[in-house]
Amino acid sequence: MFNIERWQEIFEAISKNKLRTFLTGISVASGIFILVILLGAGKGLQNGIEKQFENDAKGIIEVWSEKTTKEYKGLNPGREIQLRNSDYELSSKKFDTEIDKKTSIRNTWGGIISYGKESGNYQFRGVSPDYLFLENATIVNGRFINSNDVKNNEKVAAIGLKVKQDLFKEQDPIGKEILINGINFKVIGVFMDPSGEREESRVYMPMTTNQRAYGAGDKITGMQFVLNKKDNYDEALAQSKKFTEGVKKLLKSKNIIAPNDESAIGVYNSVEEAKQFYDLNLFIRLFFWWVGICTIIAGVVGVSNIMLIVVKERTKEIGIRKALGASPFSIISMILHESIFITTIAGFTGLLASLLLLEFVGPMVQSEYFRNPEVDFGVALTTLVLLVFAGAMAGFFPAYRAAKIKPIVALRDE
Repeated sequence: MFNIERWQEIFEAISKNKLRTFLTGISVASGIFILVILLGAGKGLQNGIEKQFENDAKGIIEVWSEKTTKEYKGLNPGREIQLRNSDYELSSKKFDTEIDKKTSIRNTWGGIISYGKESGNYQFRGVSPDYLFLENATIVNGRFINSNDVKNNEKVAAIGLKVKQDLFKEQDPIGKEILINGINFKVIGVFMDPSGEREESRVYMPMTTNQRAYGAGDKITGMQFVLNKKDNYDEALAQSKKFTEGVKKLLKSKNIIAPNDESAIGVYNSVEEAKQFYDLNLFIRLFFWWVGICTIIAGVVGVSNIMLIVVKERTKEIGIRKALGASPFSIISMILHESIFITTIAGFTGLLASLLLLEFVGPMVQSEYFRNPEVDFGVALTTLVLLVFAGAMAGFFPAYRAAKIKPIVALRDE
């Protein structure tokens, strides 16, 4: 029975070994403290990666053209492949049922953009209305390009927050005229991008306007697609792989490219790319679990060692108890109670300290790939239960050894 007298015995036994008990408790508490902190750090890393690559979860697929590397149908390698509106339209029509969002892109890396006396060198792009979603940008003033702008070849532009700050300072740019490589465009919106200043140093305009204003004809730089959402990652990955292979095959056939030429049509599959980061995060979290568990094992071994010392020091007491009729079970129970008591108190202290640290300090630790470290309370509590169980197992073997001592041998012990 675990009664008042037993509690008094436990406190008396612990008080006789204050230093050893304290050091063992520190070892156990630090074990669960480190494990919970590492689990929280792993979650923070996962949150950071998910935030950084949240676009990848949408299933973005980018397609562009490069040079051929293989001879095909009498055409020499080294041909520069030029994508055109017809490539975009053919791809969109062929895979229409699989596509959720889409845009063609014509990119100009360096353009002189000016307003009044202010000017700068910025990147500008011809795009479709869906591009705002693809870029994960947010309109903070005005609006983005719409279908009427594209249809009517409107000379309008949405500028990034950095462009607005450089050219307009504190002025409201909406409705103002800017010069983009010598051609007037009316500012209809200002956007911000979570990826940072580089993306906010861009200007977007309707694709049709871009092609007509700058004499590009029907040429495009590339195209982007977002596929229909799937229920799980494996389905999304399989869908994206099938789509990319289909698009590459279609464009190779249209542009007379060898089927085995892997360089002429470039494809970036963000879903497949994201898997590498999620796998890396999984390995890091498993490593954290391993380090934390090893630390806890070290603490449990310490509990086992102190219980062995306790048994050695209390050999005569155990012999007297057995001589007075104490059963082996009562001896084992006595030692186990001490082991469980030490493990539970130390484990709970470490758990509480780690949860408080994550709760109050965690939100202050923010970086590009690390956000909101946290740990599920159920997981933390389960860890504590397992720790207590491990502490019981650690105390069982010394307890069993104590129960096997013969009274006559124990009474002779010095």
